[in-house]
Amino acid sequence: MRGAVLLVAAVLALAPPAWAGQAPIVRPIPVPGQSEQQRGAALFAGNCARCHGSRGEGLPPRGKNGGPSLKGAGALAADFYLTTGYMPLDKPTAQPVHQRQPLHRDEIRALTTYVASLGRGAPVPSAGPGTGDVARGLELFTSHCAGCHQVVAEGGVVTGARVPPLDRATPRQVREAVRVGPWVMPRYSTKAISPRELEDIVAYVQYAKQPHDAGGWAINHLGPFPEGMVTWLLAMVVLIGICVAIGSRVKRGATG
Repeated sequence: MRGAVLLVAAVLALAPPAWAGQAPIVRPIPVPGQSEQQRGAALFAGNCARCHGSRGEGLPPRGKNGGPSLKGAGALAADFYLTTGYMPLDKPTAQPVHQRQPLHRDEIRALTTYVASLGRGAPVPSAGPGTGDVARGLELFTSHCAGCHQVVAEGGVVTGARVPPLDRATPRQVREAVRVGPWVMPRYSTKAISPRELEDIVAYVQYAKQPHDAGGWAINHLGPFPEGMVTWLLAMVVLIGICVAIGSRVKRGATG
């Protein structure tokens, strides 16, 4: 155990300062007999402690380094923020965005195990039965999510945040986001959205990625507001054309 503590201290010393821009991933040298949790602690020290504290206790918002406490965050939140690439984040005050995660899968698993050990928290959600009802999911998504994500799950803009599209979200990430409430998104309890209802939402989000177009012009599935604008634009062109045609006829009649 003493060796693991020394390793964590060494990794902390190697971590680049917060003002050095986007910090590279620090990968500690594996130690024989090291448990997954110990490996996660070393990874945490090198990549997360500068914002979340050496033991995940969080840091006050001093400049750009203040990060929230992870005690009680559980594997649920850790898995979501890591698999989506939301973390590690260069600036804790910046909105995290879905991007390629530089950490390897086994490193994510080790970090998740370590964060889960910091306090009681929700575990990673188990895979659902995959039998959610798309129609019911559309109703639930419209009620709870469409105000920000649009009914077609293409994202949008709200005060102080960019709402991401859900075309890259996996079923597990959708389940996790609903329970975690990342950034400005509200967190929904099992009373607000039951596990059965959550599976319906997951089914609809997966359907919305490649919806069935029964006919007509899909306009890249931009959503009702852009589609309405396109409709009005086309209608205006047609109306102007009709007005020009009528005006030409009236002019010819007057001169004839």
